[in-house]
Amino acid sequence: MPRFHFHYERHQMSRIGWMRAAVLGANDGIVSTASLIIGVAAASSGKGEIAVAGVAALVAGAMSMAAGEYVSVSSQSDAEQAELAKERQELIDLPEAELAELAGIYEERGLKPETAKEVASQMTADDPLRAHARDELGITDMTAAKPVQAAISSAISFAIGAALPLALVWIVPLGVLVPVEAAASLVFLALLGVVGAKAGGASIWRPTLRVTFWGALAMALTAGIGHLVGGVI
Repeated sequence: MPRFHFHYERHQMSRIGWMRAAVLGANDGIVSTASLIIGVAAASSGKGEIAVAGVAALVAGAMSMAAGEYVSVSSQSDAEQAELAKERQELIDLPEAELAELAGIYEERGLKPETAKEVASQMTADDPLRAHARDELGITDMTAAKPVQAAISSAISFAIGAALPLALVWIVPLGVLVPVEAAASLVFLALLGVVGAKAGGASIWRPTLRVTFWGALAMALTAGIGHLVGGVI
């Protein structure tokens, strides 16, 4: 008799929750901190003031990212739980209608009516809510909202990202801090684009160019504003 061998595949979708928050946090940490440092340095401040501003940006930004991610992803989680509660009640009140609805979904995917009904019956035999959550609502264990994971990933990645341009304040002479900070931060952003693309299994060029372009634009605008404010003051 033929023997069937199952192999385990690790898909990139399993990383989507924490990876999105981590990439966002690191990108924001690099761009916001580097932009702030460039803006303050362009206003002809001393290294002490620049360092204080950078450290404040790192701490405040990490806390803000964690809080923001937790609140936003919690809202998504609340919406998912509300939909699941509604579906759970409908399975109690209208089990036949819900079964027919699930069979209709399978028909739309290409199954014949008889096959769709049989598949729906088998899929809901053990855990009907899970079947409806997956195929009707699009909620799975892999894609479900995870507020704490998103908050932690975002805060840590922001702090790491912000630490890179901040370290340059103590290493690079003040006279060349602005151009070196800008160039190095673009390199950091490009590396982030590569890492994010690799982690997500995507091509590296488009993410790298995208994150580098918007980071360069943000730093250029901030440097220009800092130069104008410094000139006025």
